[in-house]
Amino acid sequence: MSKSLYETLEVSSSSNEAEIKKAYRKLARQYHPDVNKDADAEEKFKEINAAYEILSDKQKRSQYDMHGDSMFGGQNFHDFARGQGGGADLDDILRSMFNQGGGFGGAGGFGGGGFGQQAMNLDIETNITVAFSSSVLGGKHSVSMHGDSFDIKIPAGIKSGEKLRVKGKGKDMGSQKGDLYLIITVASSVDYDREGDNLVKIFDVPLKSALFGGKVSVETLEKVITLKVPENTKNGQRFRVKEMGVTNRKTKVRGNLYLKANIVLPKVDTLDEELSQVLQDKLPETV
Repeated sequence: MSKSLYETLEVSSSSNEAEIKKAYRKLARQYHPDVNKDADAEEKFKEINAAYEILSDKQKRSQYDMHGDSMFGGQNFHDFARGQGGGADLDDILRSMFNQGGGFGGAGGFGGGGFGQQAMNLDIETNITVAFSSSVLGGKHSVSMHGDSFDIKIPAGIKSGEKLRVKGKGKDMGSQKGDLYLIITVASSVDYDREGDNLVKIFDVPLKSALFGGKVSVETLEKVITLKVPENTKNGQRFRVKEMGVTNRKTKVRGNLYLKANIVLPKVDTLDEELSQVLQDKLPETV
């Protein structure tokens, strides 16, 4: 019978209280987040504390010695702990489990209450790619899982790497259902770059408008706008359109849209011959 709580504290199942306490103190010092800056140190520290919570209590240790890792749905303690998610309080989870009382009755678990089921991680993670426009404006996205298709709401301002939780769309076990966690990837856009909460788009400006000023129509994610371009507009010059960028999901403040001018030169062979000659004669050869 596997008993991975002892492996977590690097002791044997025959170790006495003093040996378990000594091993706990050593490991707690080694993996304390204030001392150990490794990425996994904090999770390891939580596991060590949770294991000691059980093995330092005579009654809880006796229950664990009787049933071993079957109390965690057959998983070893490391996998069980990681399956609870980073925000879970392992001490509370184990305290609740071991305070259930009753016998570990076959497939039903503790006291017939589905203890083995509680220990199983029924959540699912999967990756989805959402359209760039949906990441900015929000929208619906269709998801298919295990033959089940459903729509989810994409919140405006979401970024690649964020997670969305869909309740009850995880694994089933008896009357229990896990959740589905969607890891978001935002599709790239050929028209826009995202700079924090701001968007940048290149738009074409005819040479005449760049030289003498004018109005240019620009299609944005939401609508077509008319931008007033001043005379002597330079290539690459930016124009700010307030609050047409990305909504910050925390502050709810919307960023700006920056339109970057791309001055379009006419083809010489399309110009009037007389105009072409004037330009050759009059345009300066140096900037």
